[in-house]
Amino acid sequence: MSMLLNIEDLRFSWPGDTRPVLAMDSLALTAGEKVFMFGPSGSGKSTLLALIGGLVRPQAGRILFQAQDLTALGGARRDRIRAEHLGVIFQQFNLLPWLDLKANVMLPCRFSRARAARAGDVGAAAQNLLGAMGLDPVLWGRRADRLSVGQQQRVAAARALIGRPALILADEPTSALDHDRRQDFLDLLFGQVEAAGSTLLFVSHDRELAGRFDRAVDLTELNQAGVAA
Repeated sequence: MSMLLNIEDLRFSWPGDTRPVLAMDSLALTAGEKVFMFGPSGSGKSTLLALIGGLVRPQAGRILFQAQDLTALGGARRDRIRAEHLGVIFQQFNLLPWLDLKANVMLPCRFSRARAARAGDVGAAAQNLLGAMGLDPVLWGRRADRLSVGQQQRVAAARALIGRPALILADEPTSALDHDRRQDFLDLLFGQVEAAGSTLLFVSHDRELAGRFDRAVDLTELNQAGVAA
């Protein structure tokens, strides 16, 4: 398997903080693997995803994505890479409430021609993903704010997957679900991640899920900065 993401000597502090949030010597992800990252609140999980996604830049270290050093790129180039190659499932889903399901799923392709080209017929791709995530066609025209939590979660996953991004970042996406619904969601998510050939980095505090993944990573062991108070 080829290397997709390689992090080296990463150091990051938020402005005004006297201590680092992250101090990580290394982390590597290979193409196509499903990685579970766990750690308590304050261990830097969401901050790490923001760094990988190019939303913020570290004070030191390198983040190599497909052999490109994201830390050496300007903001516009990082935005382009994120739009073309990353899909994100946010903890709060971040759907646009006034748009229907299909329109929400199609959104990433509006910001990246390359992603739209990989999707082909973007409307059909959105419908296929909604169906694959177990959402009945009678729901597709409904506003996102009129869905249950579980339905919103599956729409968010479909949106992240459209256009077959190389890397899916999932930030505590199952925190609002009970045990059975968490397992059902992982079944659906894994099926579509594998169909897209994407790598999945799934972060959570719930270690019960770890056995479903190719490997598990304890962020508290990697992060020399420790857990913020």
